Amino acid sequence: MLEGLAEQSTRHPGPHGTVSSEQHRRPWWRVMCLTGVDYFSTLGYQPGIAALAAGLLSPLATLVLIALTLFGALPVYRRVAADSPRGEGSIAMLERLLPWWAGKLMVLVLLGFAATDFIITITMSAADATAHMVHNPLAPEWARGSKVWITLVMVGALGAVFLKGFREAIGIAVALVAVFLSLNLVVLVTAASHVAATPVVMKDWWTAATTQHTSALGMIGVALLVFPRLALGMSGFETGVAVMPQVHGDASDTEAHPAGRIRNTRHMLTTAALIMSGFLLLSSLASTLLIPAHEFQPGGQANGRALAYLAHRYLGGAFGTVYDVSTIAILWFAGASALAGLLNLVPRYLPRYGMAPDWARAVRPLVLVFVAIAVIITVMFRADVDAQGGAYATGVLVLMLTGAFAVTIAARARGQRIATVGFGLITAVFGYTLATNVVERPDGIKIASMFILGILITSFASRVRRSFELRSTRVTFDATATTLIDRAVAAGPLRIIAHEPQRRDAAEYRDKRNGFREETATSAADDRLFLEVTVSDSSDFTTDLEVTGEKRYGNAVLSVRGPVVANTIAAVLMSMRDRTGQIPHAYFNWTEGHPLGHLLRFLVFGDGEVAPVTREVLRRAEPDPEQRPRIHAS
Repeated sequence: MLEGLAEQSTRHPGPHGTVSSEQHRRPWWRVMCLTGVDYFSTLGYQPGIAALAAGLLSPLATLVLIALTLFGALPVYRRVAADSPRGEGSIAMLERLLPWWAGKLMVLVLLGFAATDFIITITMSAADATAHMVHNPLAPEWARGSKVWITLVMVGALGAVFLKGFREAIGIAVALVAVFLSLNLVVLVTAASHVAATPVVMKDWWTAATTQHTSALGMIGVALLVFPRLALGMSGFETGVAVMPQVHGDASDTEAHPAGRIRNTRHMLTTAALIMSGFLLLSSLASTLLIPAHEFQPGGQANGRALAYLAHRYLGGAFGTVYDVSTIAILWFAGASALAGLLNLVPRYLPRYGMAPDWARAVRPLVLVFVAIAVIITVMFRADVDAQGGAYATGVLVLMLTGAFAVTIAARARGQRIATVGFGLITAVFGYTLATNVVERPDGIKIASMFILGILITSFASRVRRSFELRSTRVTFDATATTLIDRAVAAGPLRIIAHEPQRRDAAEYRDKRNGFREETATSAADDRLFLEVTVSDSSDFTTDLEVTGEKRYGNAVLSVRGPVVANTIAAVLMSMRDRTGQIPHAYFNWTEGHPLGHLLRFLVFGDGEVAPVTREVLRRAEPDPEQRPRIHAS
């Protein structure tokens, strides 16, 4: 269950976890198919949802969606690809922009929305795959009343695949996408031929649309108002950036400057957006013109499966069944893509923040957690595709708003005024789209809030529980520090005076040395080492520690920067012990104040009551009391 438990932090290669060395990368068009199982699979349910949301104006609302995709989401994520070539995405861009705890809280909230996006992708894709299965003429009668159970079986099978292992995702995705898009093209060409053979269909649609809406401007206005409900058709961009490490670049690429990988990823994003835009428009036209409106309603034959309805109606049961099988396969695999993304998104951030238990770095326990959540969501929504649309759109739109906002801030920081204005307008459009979606379908923000609350509670509980770990990945000493430590070891026991630097003048060090001599009844010889810790960013959890040494007013001083004073001192003492073979003795002054206040300062600001916390960190790090560095407080 815990196989592969190893700290990977930010070294995760992306949502499919394959090795990112050049020989394991793939051409961009193949990686596009990997993102396409999420993006293109929305054709299975998007036309039906668009028809329910916009009615006769579904094609116009789809045109608005396509415009936002090509002139909004695509430029944003082309810029995100350039700024996060290792697949970190827009979340990491905002993390870099916001300092201290604000950045961590922002990431946790965005992880909640990302979890909403990915989990609902799993459940809604499985539910739509079930809809295609039970509405097939060959499906047994008992299946029609077992949608929830069939969907749960699909979710469970997805979890079983990941418990066993998930490999060669790109090869499978290429086959699925090629077959699925080919079958959709056949259906849409057939639908177009029927429309061409019976032009009265187009005339009747236009007459009905103009009867409901008296002017063209009115129709456009309504389309602008309802298009946020169609936001499902923009999924896949965040995943497209996340799989960047899998894209083959140029031979001259380096990890610092992967120009070829960035260029090819932009080709991938652009091609996917153009393909999807064409299919969305054609599918919306075909569905609106050829499918009776009542069939889109819950219980109707086209509900959640508009193109499958056309396939069965115009190409027969055999072709329709083949289309259903292809749709079921790609929808199920879209869930696999989402789960793989989630499995790499969580370890990318939470263990680095100390906000996840150790087992969260292993795949299989996380699979069980996410599958359990997916089961709960499936039961809550009764495997209803339409009911989950709001939560899915909320997750997608928040991530896109995040990306637009991040590139706007980045463009402004670089002094790019035109780009700042352009991306700012895109951010405003995504903000309007998200707000409209939340107002019309508040269940989406409710589900997202549950994910956010769950992540915040579990994350901070884990942070508190893990606060007494050493929390250093590596401790290094510069040449001067090494020399000072060797001299102290040669002179006698290794004695360390923990010093909180303030003025850093001669009088401060003299008073500290005299106080040490008075309270310990020992001499204040020059072999005593002062250890000073400066808190860098107390919101960080683990970091590399670099100890520097210098002579200051005749005193040997070791300086180090770390996120927490006590844990940093403990890590340095343990490293000194391992390096010299001697047990260090560290001397502290008690700190005045209330214990609860010190506890809060320790958790939030990284200082507090240092002596007892340092001792507790050492107790947990070294179970043998004889080998544990000694702590003296007075």
